[in-house]
Amino acid sequence: MGKLVVLKLDGDLELGVRVMLEIGEDGKRPSIETFGYLPPNLKIAKAIDEWRSTYCNLGSGRIKAKKIIYDGSITQRRDDCQNKAYELRSHLNHWLNSESFWRIREKWLKHLMPNEELRVLIRTASMQLQKLPWHVWDLLDRDYTKAEVALSVPELEQVTASQTSTYRHKINILAILGDETGIDVDKDCELLKKLPNATTEFLPQRQRDEINDQLWNQPWNILFFAGHSKSEGETGRIYINDKDSLTIADLKYALRNAVTNGLQLAIFNSCDGLGLARELQDLHIPQIIVMREPVPDLVAQTFLKHFLEAFSSGASLYIAVRTAREKLQGLEDKFPGASWLPVICENPAAIPMTWPKPRIKSNSNLLIRGLLISVMLTISVLGVRQMGGLQTWELQAYDQLIRSRPQEKQDSRLLIVTVTEEDFQLPEQKERRGSLSELALARLLEKLAQFQPKAIGLDIYHDQSSQRNQASLATRLKRDDRFFGICKVKELTNDHPGISPPLGVPLERQGFSDITLDSDHVLRRHLLAMQPADVTSPCTARYALNAQLVFHYLEAKGISAKYTDSGDLQLGKVVFKRLQPQMGGYQQADTGGYQILLNYRSVQGSPGEIAPKVTLTDVLRGKVNPEQVKDRIVLIGTTAQSFRDYSPTPYMTGQGFSKEIPGVILQAQMVSQLVSAVMDGRPLISVLPVWGEVLWVWSWSVVGGAFAVAGSVAIAASDRSKLYLVLAGGGVLGVLYVFCLILFYQGLWVPLVPSALVLVATGGTVAIYLFLQQSSDN
Repeated sequence: MGKLVVLKLDGDLELGVRVMLEIGEDGKRPSIETFGYLPPNLKIAKAIDEWRSTYCNLGSGRIKAKKIIYDGSITQRRDDCQNKAYELRSHLNHWLNSESFWRIREKWLKHLMPNEELRVLIRTASMQLQKLPWHVWDLLDRDYTKAEVALSVPELEQVTASQTSTYRHKINILAILGDETGIDVDKDCELLKKLPNATTEFLPQRQRDEINDQLWNQPWNILFFAGHSKSEGETGRIYINDKDSLTIADLKYALRNAVTNGLQLAIFNSCDGLGLARELQDLHIPQIIVMREPVPDLVAQTFLKHFLEAFSSGASLYIAVRTAREKLQGLEDKFPGASWLPVICENPAAIPMTWPKPRIKSNSNLLIRGLLISVMLTISVLGVRQMGGLQTWELQAYDQLIRSRPQEKQDSRLLIVTVTEEDFQLPEQKERRGSLSELALARLLEKLAQFQPKAIGLDIYHDQSSQRNQASLATRLKRDDRFFGICKVKELTNDHPGISPPLGVPLERQGFSDITLDSDHVLRRHLLAMQPADVTSPCTARYALNAQLVFHYLEAKGISAKYTDSGDLQLGKVVFKRLQPQMGGYQQADTGGYQILLNYRSVQGSPGEIAPKVTLTDVLRGKVNPEQVKDRIVLIGTTAQSFRDYSPTPYMTGQGFSKEIPGVILQAQMVSQLVSAVMDGRPLISVLPVWGEVLWVWSWSVVGGAFAVAGSVAIAASDRSKLYLVLAGGGVLGVLYVFCLILFYQGLWVPLVPSALVLVATGGTVAIYLFLQQSSDN
């Protein structure tokens, strides 16, 4: 709580002023009192008159009281006004530094800290003293930056408002919009409409009886007037339309009733308001904000904007006025003295009003309801997920995570020999029936064998041989235990008869080529093993070609394949968890056989650059460095577009289509995944257990509810629009994505889509609930 400082001034500038200083905690009786004296000072009386004269000579966008006579250029008049303001400031500070006033100053400095928030009341009956710019006192302007001055009358009278009129969660504002000739009151209206926790009733250019009825009919907390006004001695007059005007006395009983019913603040954003304030104080309105002189339209609007922004954001009324007043200094090149105009006039017995904060029930009922909402929405979303309703979205999100990972290096344990369209023109390829003739294959294997590879995998179907080359090639394929051939299992669903392995290759060196595509025809899973469903299948291999190559490669390093007690494949210390029918984003997928998720390796932005590549021509013509082959796994396959041995991947082309890779590259991806997991510790893609996924999704549902509560409070406590909550909610979704991406880097695929859905659904439901609750309360 701040402190209240009261300066009671008895006298005037002609005869001198007796001063009494009171200091105390705000809302309590003063704990310190002392006395001082200010000597007569006619220089100040002259300076204030001269400044007011030069100021009024500038003209004003809201002045109506009298006709202004303009002498000299506007630049000269502005300079004169600034010079007179400087003289008045100098005279005032010299006067307040009088020796007879030192006791006041010393008590002030001793008992008040510069960082304290102070309400400084100047209580005097002298209009002459009230017109002085007390805020330029160097003690306040320079040293006590959290202090603001208010004018008050010497008399003190407490007025008790009725209990039914107190504002708890929303402020009622009555805005009287008077004569708008030459001014723009619409901007004032826009500012009032945007206020949080407030309702405003506008009365544009109404008659006296309508204004009177509104003041009587319902309680108001703030009375606002925009238009033209003037002071006539100690009386104020406002112009309610282009023809009629009123004095405060004309609304005396209605205003007195409004004070009784809770009127706390009157803002007259109009000209020359000290006369209005004098009469309003007689009605014991707690706080009044007026303009001490004629005020330009832009100055009035700018002050109102900054004051309402600060006040409705939680600043005290005094700090809000000081903040808004000081910001007017930026207009003083065009409107000298702008920051001198706003002034508070206060009933000394009143405590300044504060802007109400939004009421959010922070009791156990709100917590229980929020948790119930999060639980119900989590169950609903997970129920839809279990029925497969989210699988398409989740797989698309999975693809995005795959594409978002950092690039990796090529796998140097592999070499890919590609058969291209150009390779079809080789002399060795004259008798080919597919993409590779027997002669070309025989010479290729002969060349490769010289370089001592660890394993050779042929990803080209070679189930037929010519009579001339059949015996020699079959003998080589049968004896070379490094060679592995490919075949295709018979499919019952689409009547595919299957394809036999190369002749002469024993069963233990055969591997199937079958793959598993998702419903959107994208390959995300790695089929390691399966049992052919038809005993008549020409391909009876139990393991994929890539798995056979890896088993052989690791066997040479002393690592054998085995199965755990739970039936999972294990290579070394790495266990390859079998993909279950409902696991991760897969809820309605065929997971027959032994499947795992395929952890693609992206090199230079493409899965197609996983390993070094050479062409068939390069090998047959001796253009390959032996070190490129030695101790590596060599894969042979076609990349020719004419054979269409391509599979779609989660990666995208520049045109937004799924990027396809040749079958031999796909085999290399699968080989690399298995070898890298065992030899390098490269993570496999795994998922949380069911209970872990439920807990993960529910936790984001709770986050959504908590965010809605915090966001609703922030919106209600400021002038931010509901769009702010939407944008901030987007930020929370971004945080969720980042968390999911970081975990995916480590090989853990956590539910992204279900978490995003419950976050938005719970946050939206809680926000709507709180909005309806607050609307009901208000």
